[in-house]
Amino acid sequence: MYKIIGLTGGIASGKTTVSNYLKDRGYTVLDADQYSRQTTAKNGPALPQIIEAFGEDIVNDAGELDRKQLGSIIFNDADKRRTLNEIVHPLIRQMMNADEAKFVQEGHVFLDIPLLFENGLDQRCDFVVTVFVDRDTQIKRLTERDDLTIEEAEARITSQMPLTDKVMKSKYRIDNNGNLDALYEQIDRFTEELESM
Repeated sequence: MYKIIGLTGGIASGKTTVSNYLKDRGYTVLDADQYSRQTTAKNGPALPQIIEAFGEDIVNDAGELDRKQLGSIIFNDADKRRTLNEIVHPLIRQMMNADEAKFVQEGHVFLDIPLLFENGLDQRCDFVVTVFVDRDTQIKRLTERDDLTIEEAEARITSQMPLTDKVMKSKYRIDNNGNLDALYEQIDRFTEELESM
């Protein structure tokens, strides 16, 4: 019997690296961020509602969503973040559910969802894997990756459930405080166990 496995973490915890490695190993990974980008693309189904909620200034001259500007709004305002989630999340779920039903016939399916616990989607999974790092590492990686100030990085981290809480709620934990070899070794051990279930 194939499993539906939740894959989550915090911003800049390395979840995408884990996700890509799983894909390279031949696993199906349905990435909520990719579905989000589809729904908010230039002609995506969410864009008209986002413009209505946040104003015309939220799109650039090419008619594309200004993601950096939107990020600076929603990471500092819980109500606006909720508004965006109410627009985008139902569309993402609809697309993911259709693909999940199709791919789970063929093998294990990982649902790569940053806000898995926050949105109660862990209930739909057979179990959850959380990728974690300590907070200092998270801030360092986020400021370097996204060219943010420490304050901006902290606002983004604080907007999510603490990683320590996610770890407590998960059946499996992947520690990404070390190097890539250590990370891949943990994933290999986990997939060996998965295949023996």
